[in-house]
Amino acid sequence: MHRTEHRPAGRPRHPHRSRRSGPRDFDWELGPGRSGRGGRRGRKGGDVRAAALLLLAEAPAHGYSLIQQIAARSDGAWSPSPGSIYPVLQQLEDEGLIEFTRVEGRKTASLTETGAAYVEENREALGEPWDSEQLGRGIPAESAALNTALKSLMSAARHVMTDGSPAHQAQAAAIVADTRRRLYGLLADDES
Repeated sequence: MHRTEHRPAGRPRHPHRSRRSGPRDFDWELGPGRSGRGGRRGRKGGDVRAAALLLLAEAPAHGYSLIQQIAARSDGAWSPSPGSIYPVLQQLEDEGLIEFTRVEGRKTASLTETGAAYVEENREALGEPWDSEQLGRGIPAESAALNTALKSLMSAARHVMTDGSPAHQAQAAAIVADTRRRLYGLLADDES
């Protein structure tokens, strides 16, 4: 017997596959990281839209390349997620500021004439979104250094997971567990 799925009328079967899906704090009218309730809510990082436009003014790029360029220009302080970069690129295309073409099998974005004119007219307002001051987070240098060290640790752990022997992986797990205990110990020492 064929079973039918019951769901409320008008509700898509897979809402996460909808073109209008995006990060929780994504407002399609205002842009990424902005809500209609007071602006930037819960965002960590700079202005993805400004960063994408400025980088695309220099050269066409695909989404992953934009993420890498932003991370490099911010010295690792800001690395937007694919969940923030790709909706912005789609919005910029909808606005007629960028267009996509296939380059070596990758969907690559480039500014349209309208987009290039927009960047030139608004270059000062776009600023340098990867600059630590414009990130607007007020992160002390020590916190930024810890964040960079943590990213390096994650990269090393991934390499051990994929390339290390089972013995190496067991040793790495013990090192990470010991490091976690020692980090909590730092906080416990402060409370004494």
